[in-house]
Amino acid sequence: MQLLTSHNSLILWRDVVKFAENRSSIVLNEDLEAYLVSLLIRYTNKPEVAQQIFATSFLQAMHKGQNQRSTALRDVGDGCLLVAGLFPHTADKKHVKISYFVDMGRSSYAAISLAVNDLFYSLALQFVAMIDVLQSIRENASMLPLEAYEQWNEIGSQRALQILQQYSEGLPFKIIK
Repeated sequence: MQLLTSHNSLILWRDVVKFAENRSSIVLNEDLEAYLVSLLIRYTNKPEVAQQIFATSFLQAMHKGQNQRSTALRDVGDGCLLVAGLFPHTADKKHVKISYFVDMGRSSYAAISLAVNDLFYSLALQFVAMIDVLQSIRENASMLPLEAYEQWNEIGSQRALQILQQYSEGLPFKIIK
């Protein structure tokens, strides 16, 4: 385990994200990495984000004026990203699948995207990769085989696929519905 000792939260979170990227074998582009760092700084002292009902918040956001809607949708996307990335077992407690957070987060970011190449479009597109990075922050973030299969099969998590491959010499197969 690496001990991080910086007093500057920006440097500390950037180092944590870089460490998690290395651990998960994922390289985020600079914009996504910077967004993730600022997200972690913004929510460091806001544990109540995990208590939110994101579908309700999404619907409420859609009924707001343009500026308020963008901010509210960004908050929904951010919350979904944090919960799925840092607290994935919250899905079990809320009796939903992790794909709920992925779908709500992607939809929120996509709804405020103004162009194909803007930041929010990238956030929607790379949502699962960012979850993989966040899940790699925790030292004991290993998943049981069934959890790993569910995340790989339902949301396409590459980190979950790597974990599945550690459990078996074979490759898993997707169940097509």
